[in-house]
Amino acid sequence: MNLLSSASLFSFFTVISRIFGYVRDILIAIFLGASIFADAFFVAFRLPNTFRRLFAEGTFNAAFIPSYVAIKIEDKKKGKQFSDDVLSSLLLILILVVTLAEIFTPYLVYIIAPGFNENEIKFELAVELTRITFPFLLFVSLSSFFSGILNSNNKFAAAAAAPIILNIVLIISLIASYFLDLNTVRQLSYGVTLAGFIQLIFLFYVTLKFYKPTLTFNLKFSSKVKFFFKKLLPSILSSGVTQINILVGTIIASFQTGAVSYLYYADRIYQINLAIAGIAVGTVSLPVMAKAFKKRNIKKISDIQNKSFELSLVLSIPASLGLILASNQIVNALFGYGSFSVKDVEMTATALKFFGYGVPAFALIKVLSNFFFARDNTKTPFYISIFIVFLNILISVSLFSKIGFIIIPIATSISTWIGVIIYLYLLNLKKSLLLKKQLIINFIKILTSTIIMSLVLLFSLENFVNYLDYSYDYKAVYLILIVSFVGILYLISCYLLGVLKLKNYNTN
Repeated sequence: MNLLSSASLFSFFTVISRIFGYVRDILIAIFLGASIFADAFFVAFRLPNTFRRLFAEGTFNAAFIPSYVAIKIEDKKKGKQFSDDVLSSLLLILILVVTLAEIFTPYLVYIIAPGFNENEIKFELAVELTRITFPFLLFVSLSSFFSGILNSNNKFAAAAAAPIILNIVLIISLIASYFLDLNTVRQLSYGVTLAGFIQLIFLFYVTLKFYKPTLTFNLKFSSKVKFFFKKLLPSILSSGVTQINILVGTIIASFQTGAVSYLYYADRIYQINLAIAGIAVGTVSLPVMAKAFKKRNIKKISDIQNKSFELSLVLSIPASLGLILASNQIVNALFGYGSFSVKDVEMTATALKFFGYGVPAFALIKVLSNFFFARDNTKTPFYISIFIVFLNILISVSLFSKIGFIIIPIATSISTWIGVIIYLYLLNLKKSLLLKKQLIINFIKILTSTIIMSLVLLFSLENFVNYLDYSYDYKAVYLILIVSFVGILYLISCYLLGVLKLKNYNTN
């Protein structure tokens, strides 16, 4: 397997999904802006969508793949039985969780957005929408199980393409509500659940080539299934620490009008790079690393560590600087239309800028946690993640009254960088960090290419300032042209410096 080609395939479908996601969010910004309807929908969507990201973007894989791969290597029949047991148990647990959530939705909304309690209309709307969207959690979690089966067989395309369905369905919901004069925010919520169901059917069908499920409802779990669920809970927190930090941010931001929406739009923008630099690299490297640990192939473990670490830096460092330098122009070009005012652009851009400082850390956390997950160790990442989340809450709550919602992206970035340092320290302490000197040389080359790209980006933004203004209708076209040009320039520079070559990322 080639890490670069597999990550590129995963990233391709992820980028397509995010493009549809941006179209969706542009339409939401046009129709809802940063209104109470937008805030209510984003809160209703935040909880199931956080679980989608937690399960679909590495957390489930982190617990499932190492166990599944190890059992399958020993005996394929036992691997099938293990999968059946996990699927059956997962289905029962999810039905119970969704049922309880539907009954106690007002309490859930109060926990997620306590600030909404001050506005009865907003609170009741958020409760109604959350009840509509929450079944999405059932469908997307089961989808993640089938994605784990596919990823274990080094098949990444279908799992990466599945989220496209969500965005297409939500776009159709928005357009239909406009032309048929329906309640926009309610149709969006129904669209979320419908998309989850379609996504599950799609992944189930694709997975049949590798695995045909047999539901075996048995209240007595096998020791291997118990071990899996014992790992799953810590991995939810450890692998999804960035998403949990965002959820924490939503809770705190609910006390400031419009802040939930500002954070949501900023989150949507930087998440595309996290998906490519962190999730894609982490997803494709975990199965091969788990197999290497099972076979105790130290050389291969070292190679995968170095390649995944380097590829994550190649993709995250330029994106980080790009978001910092062009945050205002990016938000303006993507969302500066209709109900989304100049003030909304400025607020969202400020949040995006501070998220930008943390982008490499968000990506590296995904990669570094894999070094533990591949060993079936979810406890260490769990403890690190608890510390990261606690630090994030401490910084956010202590300074929220003075700085406002902007402290949330600042705290998220700071706490995640500290988490990266802790990971590196512990891995080095246990002599598990098998990084090579070549990584430092390539890191310098990556920085050189990033500086060249940044200078050209600044020059382009300055010369096309009038075409990126809020009042200009075609500003998005100019932004896409500028970003495409500097992105290609960066990739060419990395290639010429010998960093981004296909043969460098072979894991065979």
